[in-house]
Amino acid sequence: MTITWEKPALRRVGLGRQVAIVTAAVAAYFGVRGATEAATDRALANAATVVDFERSVGLFHEPWLQSTFAGTPAVATFFNWIYIWGHWPVIVATLIWLARTNPEIYYRTRNAMLVSGGIGLVIFTLFPLAPPRLAELGLVDTVTQSSDAYRVLQPTMFTNQYAAMPSLHVGWDLLIGLAILAAARGPLLRAFGAAMPVLMATAVVLTANHYIIDAIAGATLTATCWFVLRARERQAPRGYAGWDGLTVR
Repeated sequence: MTITWEKPALRRVGLGRQVAIVTAAVAAYFGVRGATEAATDRALANAATVVDFERSVGLFHEPWLQSTFAGTPAVATFFNWIYIWGHWPVIVATLIWLARTNPEIYYRTRNAMLVSGGIGLVIFTLFPLAPPRLAELGLVDTVTQSSDAYRVLQPTMFTNQYAAMPSLHVGWDLLIGLAILAAARGPLLRAFGAAMPVLMATAVVLTANHYIIDAIAGATLTATCWFVLRARERQAPRGYAGWDGLTVR
């Protein structure tokens, strides 16, 4: 008798299913945007609470950081471009690459984005937060002031001004960085994966789009989702069909 071991099968990434999932996520976002876009007073009050908290723990450095490190046009432009082009373009390109080359990491990344995004939507609804650029702190919205490119990628009608906590700009870039580190083999690509979350965390603060605590919260949320999903994959028994991911036979 010959015993053969069947290698676990990688499910192909189906385009139609992914489009349907993204459409549902966008619909959920619009629902939350409609519920929070008029919450200006609450968002400003919450901003004051966040600033008071950062001061109490020694984290309120946003005005000093912007004036010190983004005071020159060249530096401000560099971080504007990180904020604009280092988010959705990098996310989309990485997900396409993962879908073609590494379905396991693709599904883990996508699922971590969906879970963290869902949690983020709940927080946005319960805790609308005016970002530093809108919180009357004397900070400059360097992205809007210096570039129209962001409004091409993300028009005002698609933007929730009060979705500052947690920072999914930082969190999702961290997920992409973790995915690249897990899937890439070349040192240059791995260095890019390691650098992007750090650059984005710096950019969201220097452009006055997020508080330091927003960046910490976003990174903590998405990293937790990533490692919980990875542990779930490793503990899955044979014969278990994962959430739209690996099927272990």
